[in-house]
Amino acid sequence: MLSFSPEGEDPSVSLFREYLRLKTVHPDPDYDAALRFLDRMAEELGLPIKKIEVCPGRVVAIMTWEGTNPSLKSILLNSHTDVVPVFQEHWKYDAFSAFKDAEGNIYARGSQDMKCVTIQYIQAIRRLKAEGRKLMRTVHLMFVPDEEVGGHKGMETFVKHPEFQKLNIGFALDEGLANPGEAFTVFYGERNPWFHCPGSPGHGSRFVENTAAEKLRHVMNSFLDFREKEKHRLNTSECFTLGDVTTVNMTMVKGGVAYNVIPAEMDVSFDLRIPPTVNLQEFERQIKQWCKEAGEDVTYEFAQKHMNQNVTSTEENDPWWSTFSGACKNLTLEKEIFPAATDSRFIRAVGIPAIGFSPMNRTPILLHDHNEFLNEQVFLKGISVFERLISALASVPACPAEA
Repeated sequence: MLSFSPEGEDPSVSLFREYLRLKTVHPDPDYDAALRFLDRMAEELGLPIKKIEVCPGRVVAIMTWEGTNPSLKSILLNSHTDVVPVFQEHWKYDAFSAFKDAEGNIYARGSQDMKCVTIQYIQAIRRLKAEGRKLMRTVHLMFVPDEEVGGHKGMETFVKHPEFQKLNIGFALDEGLANPGEAFTVFYGERNPWFHCPGSPGHGSRFVENTAAEKLRHVMNSFLDFREKEKHRLNTSECFTLGDVTTVNMTMVKGGVAYNVIPAEMDVSFDLRIPPTVNLQEFERQIKQWCKEAGEDVTYEFAQKHMNQNVTSTEENDPWWSTFSGACKNLTLEKEIFPAATDSRFIRAVGIPAIGFSPMNRTPILLHDHNEFLNEQVFLKGISVFERLISALASVPACPAEA
C-alpha cells in the first residue's frame, strides 16, 4: 500500500500529490472532482470562488483576494485543470498515483503541466494571508478547463465573456516550462499553431500525368525542404532557441481505396508552429505558392489559425517586467518565446501582458512525456518564488492611466 501522507512530508507536497491523483485527463476529464477540490481550497483560504460555465460542462473557477485599492488593475494567476492522456505501459508507476521515490521525485501526469503551479499559487496565497499581508491590487486565481485541447471551450471563449472583462486584469501569470540547468525560463510570447494543409488534387484514375500522388509529393517536398532550412537555422545560431524558428512536422497522410486504383485525391497534414517574428500574411502567401507549383486544384485549409502575435514587454522600463525580474533577482532568468501554445496567447490577444513561468529548474522537460515528474524540493522552492512574485506584482504603483 502507498502511504498518501507519509509522516514528515511537507503539507504542501501532500496537497500537490492529492491534486495529482484527480483524473482530469482527456478525453474525459473529471472536472467535477477538480471543482470540488478548488471549493475546499477557497474555503481554507477564506476566499470567495465564482464559477462560470463558458460552454456546456466547461466551467472556469475564479478565487478572488480583494486588494486594498480594488479600483486598480488586478493580477491574474492562471492555471488549467486538465492534463493530456497517458500510455500507462510506458510509465514506471501509475500515472495518477503521484508516487514519490527515494529521491523525492513525484511521478504523475500533470506534475509539470501544470498542477504544480496551481498548488504553488494556492500555497503562496495561503502563506501571505497567514502572515497577515494586505495587498494593494486585487489578485484573481483562475482555473480553466480544456487548455490541452486548444482552449476553445475554455480561455479562448472566456476572454470574450463579460465576467472576464469585470476582472479588470492588468497583468497575468500563466504556465512555462522546466529548465534542466540552474536557470529558470520565462516566456513572453508564443508561436502560432497552424495545422492541416490538405491537397485536394484532380483525378488520377489511370496512368496519366498529373496524378494526386505527384501533386502530393511536390507539396511534401516544399514543406520538408523548408523544415530542413529552419532546422539548419536553429542548429547554426547560438542565440536561437526552439521558439525562434518555425517547426514543421508532417503528421497525417490520407488517400487511396485499393492497391490497384490510382486515387482521385490525397491529403497531407502538417503541424506548423510559427514564431511571432514571422509575418503571417507573407507566410500564407508562401503556402499558396507551394500549392500552385504542385499543380492545379491543390488547396489548403487551417484546422487552427491564430493571427494575433502580441508579445509581452521585457524592457526594464516596463513596470510589470521590472517588478517581475526584481522579485526574481536571486534567480537566473532566461527569456524565450514559448515553443508550443498555452492559454497566454488568448490573454495577450485581448491586450493583457502575460508571462509564462513555471519555477522548475534542474528539471528535465517532460510535459506530455512518459514518466513526467517533479522533485518535491524544486516544487517547494517554487512556492517561495511565487510568494515574492505575487506580493511584488500586487504592489506595483498605480500607472498614470489608473490614477
